[in-house]
Amino acid sequence: MEKFRELSVDQLVKIADVLKTIAHPVRLDIIKLLEKHDKLCVNDIVEHTKIEQSLLSHHLTKMKDRGILSSKREGKHIFYSISMTNIPSIFDCMERCKI
Repeated sequence: MEKFRELSVDQLVKIADVLKTIAHPVRLDIIKLLEKHDKLCVNDIVEHTKIEQSLLSHHLTKMKDRGILSSKREGKHIFYSISMTNIPSIFDCMERCKI
């Protein structure tokens, strides 16, 4: 089994905050969707998740505020992408752990 490096309290707090933020089925779905596409506009994400745009905006804002996602306005549209590039590897970890 691979040994893990020692983490500081500050690092553990940040990790816990990120995990708490993404610990929602809709947010995990958004991350998985953005992993497949470099960037998507809000309308595309609404179409995929089938949730109201106001609720989606809440989820996107929470993840953006934590630095998990980033956004960029292009004309009338706001495009979202994953800014914490190691976040999708959480899915690999869950698969290995059979979660």
